[in-house]
Parts: sequence; structure tokens; C-alpha cells
Amino acid sequence: MRFAVNAANPVKARTHCLILGVFAGNRLSPPAEDVNTASDGLISRILKRGDITGKAGQTLLLHDVSGIRSQRVLLAGLGDAESLDAARFSLVIRAVVSAIKATNAENVTLCLGGLEVRGRGEGWPARRIAETFVASFYAFDAMREKPAKTLTPGIVTLNLPERARHPALAGAASIGAAIGAGMNRARDLGNHPGNICTPTFMADACLALADEFPAVKTDVLNEDEMQDLGMGALLSVGNGSVEPSKLVVMHYNGGNDDAAPHIIVGKGISFDTGGISLKPAGSMPDMIYDMCGAASVLGTIAAIATMELNLNVLGVIAAAENMPSGTATRPGDIITSLSGQTIEILNTDAEGRLVLCDALTYIDRFKPVTVVDIATLTGAAVVALGSHATALYANDDALAEGLHAAGEAAQDRAWRMPLWDDYQVQLKSAFADMSNTGGRAAGSITAACFLSRFTREYRWAHLDVAGTAYRGGSAQQKGATGRPVPLLTQYLMDQAVMQKA
Repeated sequence: MRFAVNAANPVKARTHCLILGVFAGNRLSPPAEDVNTASDGLISRILKRGDITGKAGQTLLLHDVSGIRSQRVLLAGLGDAESLDAARFSLVIRAVVSAIKATNAENVTLCLGGLEVRGRGEGWPARRIAETFVASFYAFDAMREKPAKTLTPGIVTLNLPERARHPALAGAASIGAAIGAGMNRARDLGNHPGNICTPTFMADACLALADEFPAVKTDVLNEDEMQDLGMGALLSVGNGSVEPSKLVVMHYNGGNDDAAPHIIVGKGISFDTGGISLKPAGSMPDMIYDMCGAASVLGTIAAIATMELNLNVLGVIAAAENMPSGTATRPGDIITSLSGQTIEILNTDAEGRLVLCDALTYIDRFKPVTVVDIATLTGAAVVALGSHATALYANDDALAEGLHAAGEAAQDRAWRMPLWDDYQVQLKSAFADMSNTGGRAAGSITAACFLSRFTREYRWAHLDVAGTAYRGGSAQQKGATGRPVPLLTQYLMDQAVMQKA
């Protein structure tokens, strides 16, 4: 899918589908007025019939409109012009994409990129359009004998007013397309089943990314190397599996050679049975998604490499498979982490924090500016926030505020949760420095408290994406979402701007 920007008269646009906006109260946008005039008032007559009223999210497809060159016209309801905000604009674009999917249009022209969206800059609509189009035409067909035939527009043109700064908006569209592609890369990795997407498969995907982008260099630590380092927590998770665990470090070198990196760390449990603390059968098929944190790291590195972001970033993936067997870690076992702290395993299904704690200790050697870990860590986060917001924890207020602002800007929101010392008492162990679970009460918080014990040397935040990184359940709805790639990418873009200043 390619994006173009121009200022042609919409009446003269040779396209398979021309998308025009209609505000509430049947008020036409300026491009729609031009087409209405050229068609001798056809759109006004249609509006009077009441098939579309301008309500946000409404669409109406017209064929062979006289006086113009486009084969089709899609009217899109925009709602009230004075209160068009980011959420409503996003709703409109999703509705437009759904309508386009029902046609055979191979190229489309949108006269929506020049709209003013409340609280957003001039380039934001173009970026949002590109990101939504790229992400919305995603389909996971890698495991089908015959992939479904889905017609994807080859060219999407943003038709903008003459006053618009076209080069800047073209750049914004490129950023949106890169983020959408990063989301799709994360979804591809996340949607692969556990018999294919092993820790080795994830490591190979990261190595392939380094082959694709010269600015990326990938190192992979195997089990012997991790054993020599003393990563007893990470290795304990894979003890019951025949699949070897991996620690992957992707170095994106987009900034100055001597500049300290920002680091993103992803939980990569390729399949989570719960181990000896076996999960119920009904919830287990969705556990292919327990590596979506790792997938978001891969997608984010791909996005920033595509846009050639001027920043040094490390993407770290802690990968293991959690299986029950005669060699699996048992409840009651005590292990020693890379930090030297000992952990009593009360529940082998609280394994994500174990792979992360060693990874978070390992990365201290890189002297990071900030660290953000991403994990489908707890069902408690889903209970607290559902599927709308990611749970955000941080040991630094400025970092938390930066991530929250990035989520708002990217429409990939996070909500800050407490990380008070009051909760640490729940992690007490009778025989070790800590236990790996604090019980049912405040489960997402105590998981974050556990990780905080390994991140005291740097500014750190934790994103619990258990409710946002995938949709489980029925075959019609399930799948990885690609979140929080938009949030992470926006955050890193903001850091690049701050570093330059």
C-alpha cells in the first residue's frame, strides 16, 4: 500500500473511490460541496432523503456520480464540526476502511486529511489515516492452505487543501504507515501458533530484522551463555520444555555512537501452559499470545528503523516456553536470579516476571536512559482495565507522564497504577528473599512490585498489556492487536525530539 498527497480538485480525481466528509446536520465539507456542484446537487438531494445524516461513523456508497471522474463516491459522516476530536476521527476512518473493504476499489482518494481535529496538529489526520489503512487491511494467512483473497488498495491518496503543507503531511503519512506496518509485524509474530513460534522462531525473526535494516544488529544468548551468567530465573521457566530458551538483544543505532540507549524489554513466553500449576483447558488456547510483549518490541524496532529515528534503542526479548514435565520447575522450588536475589516459586504460572527479572538485571550493563518492559503479565490487569487501556507502572514520574502522553497522542492509551511499597509485603517468603506471587489481591500491582526489585538502578516503567495486546475467544474475533506498538513508537519519537533539543 502506497500513500500519496496532492491538492487536485476532487471533481477531477481519477480514482476508484472518492471519500467525502459530511458533517452533522447535512453540512457538506468543502470537497463535498465541490462534488455536489459538479453533480448538479445530487449529494444534497440524497441527504434530504435521510439515508445519511452526518452522524460520525455513518457511510453511504454512491456509484457513477455525474460530473466527476471517480467511479464511486463514499460519503462519510463526521459528526459536529466544532467538536471533531481524535477519538471520533479514528472512528470515522475505521468506518471508511470497512466500507472500502466491501468494494473492489484498487485505489482510493480521501478528502479527509485536511480536517481540523481538536487538540491535534496539522499532520495528525494524515498519520492516523495511513496507520489505520495499513493496520486494517492486515490478515494472517500464513497457516492456511489457500490464503483468503483480500483486495487491498495499492494507492491511497490524501487530497488536501491548497493551503496545506504537503511535504510535512506526506511525512506524517509515512510515519503512520511505518507504525501500521510495525503493528502488523507484531501481529504476525503473535498469531503464529506455539508449535511454530518457539523461542528460536522469535530469535530468528529478530535476526531477520537485522538483515532487513542496516541500523539494526541482533545478538542472541543461548542457554549455556545464560547459565554462565547466572540467569537462574529465566532458565527456570523453560526447564520443562524441549525448546531452548533465548535472550535476544536488538541494537538499533540511529543516534550518536556515544549516546546512551533507551531500552524496551518484552516478555516472550511462546506458549504458557502454566507449568506444573497447570491452567484450565478453556483458557489455554489463547496462551499462544503470551509472547505479545516480545512481539511489540520487534514491531516497534521495525517501525523506528523504517522511519530512521535519530535515537539509540535496544529491543530485548526474554523468550521461553512454560511446559510441565519431569524436569519442570516445581511449586516450592527456590531459584537464584541474575541479581543474586532468591525467589521461592509458589506458582509456576507466575512465570513472566521470572524471565523479565533476569532480562531487566542484564540490561543494566548498557546504562540506559529509560527502560520500559512490556508483558501480558496478569489477568488482574484485565479485570481492572478491560481491553481499553494498558496498565502502566513506573518508578519515575516523568517517565510515567511521558508514556501516558504518548499513549494519548497515539490513541493507544495507558493508565497509571500505584506502585506503593505498601504492596511489597505480599511478596514475602518464609525461606527466600521473595516469592514469585503475592496472591489474588492486587495481582497486577504485586507483579509490578516484584519487577521493581530488579530495576532500582535506572528509570523504569512496566506495561501490563494482558488486556490490550490480543483478543481471545471466538475464531471470528481472536488475534493479536499490535498494541502497544503505537504507544512505544510515539514515546521513542518524543525522546528523539527531546534529545535533539
